[in-house]
Amino acid sequence: MSIVRTIIVSSLLCAMVSVSVFGAAVPAASAAVSGVPTAIADPAGTPASKESGRTVLPPLNLPSVSKAMAGLPNKEATAALVFVGTPTQSWMGATGVSDIRTGAPARADGRFRIGSITKIFTAAVVLQLAAEGKVDLDKPIQSYLPGLLPESYPSIQVGQLLNYTSGLPSPKLPDGVEEADLPGIQWTPEEVVRLAATQPMEFEPGTRQHYANINYFLAGLLIEAVTGNTYETEVESRIITPLRLYDTYLPGSDVRILGTHALGYQAVEQDGKPQLVDVTEGSQSFTWAAGQIISTTSDLDTFMTSLFRGQLLPEDQLQHMFTVPNVTAWSADGKDAGPATMSMGMSRAVINGITFWGKTGARPGYANGMFATRDLERRVVYSVNSTDAKGAGENKLGMRIAMSAFGVLPQSSP
Repeated sequence: MSIVRTIIVSSLLCAMVSVSVFGAAVPAASAAVSGVPTAIADPAGTPASKESGRTVLPPLNLPSVSKAMAGLPNKEATAALVFVGTPTQSWMGATGVSDIRTGAPARADGRFRIGSITKIFTAAVVLQLAAEGKVDLDKPIQSYLPGLLPESYPSIQVGQLLNYTSGLPSPKLPDGVEEADLPGIQWTPEEVVRLAATQPMEFEPGTRQHYANINYFLAGLLIEAVTGNTYETEVESRIITPLRLYDTYLPGSDVRILGTHALGYQAVEQDGKPQLVDVTEGSQSFTWAAGQIISTTSDLDTFMTSLFRGQLLPEDQLQHMFTVPNVTAWSADGKDAGPATMSMGMSRAVINGITFWGKTGARPGYANGMFATRDLERRVVYSVNSTDAKGAGENKLGMRIAMSAFGVLPQSSP
């Protein structure tokens, strides 16, 4: 049974609203989504209206969003939480169940592990330190963290960590340790870096782009070295507390998700039959400054809106988050993987000529996304309780929800 509970609130130029009750369900009616109107391009490459200079998108079609997220639980996901915003309207909803045993409905205000969306928080703190003159993005990370990387490694600039052009290798797990074992192990950041430092560099720094968590482990250690405080303390004091993100926190060594949340499940085969295993709890130390944060869709919308509006960073530093290096993406097989798409902390996606900025992130049981147009004409945050959140394939349900919210969902899509 699919349950969709929603909130629809309008307020002028309001990015996020706080409510305590859920309204009536939005019907999952089918609605055709029109194409993007002809428009001129602004300097960022996003279609813009000649009159307003704003991104041109089809009107927000809430029944289409509701339809995209309906039908849960199923074999691909047990729940989905969604927040959609425009300059005048905010909507949040949930579908599916928070617990497959009890059938309790998922709640739109539920917390979840945001995974690699954490990198935006980490990048923002490093860029704040750069704005304060405490970090030089062009300076080698070795000068801030002496002795941590092998002497045989070349100099790697701080900025190259943030935009994944460092060439650093990923950690190699010790003998006898499998990826499935990681939730049961507590690692220190230094231990994870040392596991990576046993491997050769992938490429010369600045020549390619390869998305890898190791870059943000070093960014987290940089934050600690420069400030004298823990990474967690700096994220909390610089972002979470000022923005009043009351449902966002860094769990540290705590393996639980505190407060309201939907359980996360992983599909596995047991005795020749598919089974869902509860993977909600587990150590996040192997992802640390690259993916440990727990939050909600509404808190992430507040964070994204504040960031894009320049409330967290001066323009010079903020521009780094909207600049993709002019290099090709690195492929482990040595083939050209196409143009780079990652900036410092975020990624760029272009659909139907419209540019979106944000980040996806996944942890076992939770596959998420946070995207908006640069001018915040449309924003979407989603968390899907995928039954294979860390699988090789893309989060098709999350992508379908996001595209329906942006009004670029192909009419042939299911």
